[in-house]
This record gives sequence, structure tokens and C-alpha cells, in this order.
Amino acid sequence: MLDPQFDQDLRLRCGGIVCGVDEAGRGPLAGPVYAAAVILSADNPIEGLNDSKKLSEKKRELLFDVIRQRAVAYCIASASVEEIEEHNILGATYLAMTRAVEGLSIQPDLAAIDGNRIPPMLKTAAVTVVKGDALSESIAAASILAKVSRDRVMKELDAEYPAYGFAIHKGYGTAAHTAALREHGPCPVHRPSFLTKILGGKG
Repeated sequence: MLDPQFDQDLRLRCGGIVCGVDEAGRGPLAGPVYAAAVILSADNPIEGLNDSKKLSEKKRELLFDVIRQRAVAYCIASASVEEIEEHNILGATYLAMTRAVEGLSIQPDLAAIDGNRIPPMLKTAAVTVVKGDALSESIAAASILAKVSRDRVMKELDAEYPAYGFAIHKGYGTAAHTAALREHGPCPVHRPSFLTKILGGKG
């Protein structure tokens, strides 16, 4: 359950501005990985924030607009399929997170990173928060921005590559997606290194 005091405690701890950071899309077989960084106002709380995975698509879409309107600052960033293949998914996630923090119009004093690892190239002071999207309002807001942004991109890719059903499963390895891969082979937005078990090394 989100704790309104959690972010405030972090602000007091660092004596300044805190941003929440989260990612979306580490697990799918296709598409970029996304990350967002969000600075929220302590005096202008947003009702309904939660871990993006616990919200309906409709609720996420509504909150996406509210967060962008009411956040002190936010940045949404990504790492491409090519970068995922070059750096592996963890390295690409680090890239996306770092880009999100560095892209903020106001630089924070502390970045609260969802999970248990801090991107090694991040210059901002940071702390990790395991299951942070269920604890921190700013991390939850970041999870929503990242998730909605990536889902929208996957819907656009569905129009470009309609054989795979990206609009439905967003690139995750569902039975329907796996069947489409075996029938049609991969397309340019699939992550080859993720496909070896499905395609027997032919990805």
C-alpha cells in the first residue's frame, strides 16, 4: 500500500528534491524498454496512484494525463531493441533510467529507484526501493508513465506488424505471440536474444 509519508521521509533524508524512477518492458520478447522519472509536489497529491500493474488500462490512461499535468517535473525515456541486444536487458534498462533522470527539467537531489540495483552510470545520488511502486507515490507515478508510454508504442507497432498481436499482449510471451513467432518468424522489433528458446537459436 502506498505510504504518503514515504516520499516525504526521503525528502527529509536528502534535504531536497526526490524523483521516483521505474521501468516497463524488461520481460517482453519485442519492443523497447521504457523508464520514467517523476518529481511530485508534496503539497499537491494525486489521488489513485498505485503500482501500474495493479491498475486497469483505463485508470492508467487517466492517471497518465493527471501526472503529466501536476508533476513538478517528469521525463519518459527508452532504450531500443538494438541497445537491448548490445547491452543486454539489464544494461538497456539502466540506460533508459539514466536518460529519464538526466532528462528532468529540474535535477533531483535523490533518485528513488524501484528494485534493488542502481544504474552504474547515474550521476545523481540514489537509493533502491524494493517493490517501490507499491510504497512510493513518485515511483508509482513513474511506473504509470513508463507503462502507458510503452503500451502506446506497442499499439503503434501492431499497426506496422499486425501478424503478432502486439496491441493485445504488448510483446510479452503469450501463447498467441509464441504461435505467431513460430508461424511468421521474428520481425525487426523482436529481441533476438529473447527468442532462442522459442525458435531454437534461429531468432
